[in-house]
Amino acid sequence: MKRIAFFCIPAHGHHNPMLPVAAELVRRGDAVRFYSFREFEEKIRATGAEFVSCDAFLSPLTEKEEAALKRVSTTEMAIQDIRGTLAMDGFLAEEFASFRPDAVYTDAVCFWGKLNAWKHRVPLVTSTSTFAFNRLSSKYMKNSPREIADLVLGLPRVSAALKTLEPYGYHVKNVFSLVQNDNETDTVVYASRRFQPYVESFSGHYIFVGPSVFSKAEPRKNRERPLVYISLGTVISDRPDFYAKCVEALRELPVEVVISCGRATDLSRLDTLPGNVKAFPYVDQLDVLSRASVFLTHCGMNSVSEGLYMATPHHLTVPLIRRIVVLRF
Repeated sequence: MKRIAFFCIPAHGHHNPMLPVAAELVRRGDAVRFYSFREFEEKIRATGAEFVSCDAFLSPLTEKEEAALKRVSTTEMAIQDIRGTLAMDGFLAEEFASFRPDAVYTDAVCFWGKLNAWKHRVPLVTSTSTFAFNRLSSKYMKNSPREIADLVLGLPRVSAALKTLEPYGYHVKNVFSLVQNDNETDTVVYASRRFQPYVESFSGHYIFVGPSVFSKAEPRKNRERPLVYISLGTVISDRPDFYAKCVEALRELPVEVVISCGRATDLSRLDTLPGNVKAFPYVDQLDVLSRASVFLTHCGMNSVSEGLYMATPHHLTVPLIRRIVVLRF
């Protein structure tokens, strides 16, 4: 029996593909201790892993910091990850001493997972919920002017924050060594080799496993009326304007519509919904996708992978093509 410590940032898209891995290791008889946050406790316990809460170590956010995280600011995410690492230092030192993990399985952008594996000299495996990124594959990222400005202007702040890690035994050359994949670390990527840009530039330490799905649902598309599923994920979901346009476009069509609009969206802002449209703060996405005929999505990697896994979109009617303005696959 092996002892394996799991680490992840507080984000659904980063947790979801790690859950089947935890469940399989538990099934094989390994002891899995998952360091996470209460929002994900139920899903983690369902894998059979031991859940350990890290909520007490998250710093309260100012309105400015929270707004930056909602904009997916790379600078702010790095700063908060560094703060989290420092806050957890003593706690995780005790955990590593008592649990004595044989391996660490951590989300690729979870600094405290990576840094503590290095510090305590425990074999590390990273979980990459998007594409694997190096200097070549990063060329596929088309950053907006605002994102580029955030990266350039934020580097001094991030560099200063990294220096605060040194006295605690965390030695980091630069932030890119933390966020980019390297060719020496064993890495699991939840995409197929054919889906990975510049796949030939990644070493044999990488395994491209395809969608990692923790669900018993299977595609079942036999419906009298097509089901349209709409979701913008969990980070950028507060877009009532987008949902309103979708409702207006679909209200008179012979389709059923399910909208997952996130807990940040006030459902009352969507006005009165027509009979063929239902909106929820949260749904079992894999279950809905198994029945859906088309998926309107922000194209997050988990959503893309789960849509492919459930054979969605299965078909798209011509009237729908004509009337939906924002449609991305």
